[in-house]
Amino acid sequence: MIHSTVLIDPDARIGENVSIGPYSVIGQDVTIGEDTWIGSHVVIKGPTKIGKSNGIFQFCSIGDDPQDKKFNNDSNSMLEIGDHNVIREYCTINRGTDHGGGKTIIGNDNWIMAYVHIAHDCNIGSNIIFANNTTLAGHVIVDDYAIFGGFTGIHQFCQIGKHCFTAIASVVVKDVPPYLIISGNTARPNGLNREGLKRHGFKTETINLLRKAYKIVYREGLTVTLALEKLQDLAVKSAEVRYFAEFISQSKRGIVR
Repeated sequence: MIHSTVLIDPDARIGENVSIGPYSVIGQDVTIGEDTWIGSHVVIKGPTKIGKSNGIFQFCSIGDDPQDKKFNNDSNSMLEIGDHNVIREYCTINRGTDHGGGKTIIGNDNWIMAYVHIAHDCNIGSNIIFANNTTLAGHVIVDDYAIFGGFTGIHQFCQIGKHCFTAIASVVVKDVPPYLIISGNTARPNGLNREGLKRHGFKTETINLLRKAYKIVYREGLTVTLALEKLQDLAVKSAEVRYFAEFISQSKRGIVR
């Protein structure tokens, strides 16, 4: 299960039924949960905690120092990865920093394709798809079920709402409210992610209410303040519209428009 050429620090903790391929390096203060598969030439540094049943493909760099000039061997710097994630070839995921809360967090059941970069202090939810070459700068928050098209770039401190979809080569510099399709450089909204919502079991009534909410924010020429006021009646009828409105009202960077 563990190839003879693998280097494992004595301080690392390896769970049951873990497989590690040739020439991989497992560093100090690394924990790897049971039934996880790690390919060849993977480097994992700590402090890093990886859950169970993950797949990490060859040539990934997991848990290395943040690419942040302010980082100076911060004592509060770690990476936490949940369960059942697939991390494909050449991905880089960095630990957190003191000034960013100390943790980079990856949830469960994420599909992270080749050459994806997730920077320091990002907080990633679950059931998210990162297509090839998606790049997240530091301090990015991604809510559950988002889908990133290939070569998407996310500016630091942005938040991406649930069930969003970014088209290929989107450049995102502001927060993206939930349920949207966005595209372009810089990214702009292109409607509601109706197909994605249908696939995840959203009822037609809910989707229609979200379409009305989208039109209020993006088609009626209202300021954000006025749009939020107009959304109040719809928010009473739908928890999803309420989440949509709350996300917009709490945005610190402003939303894509």
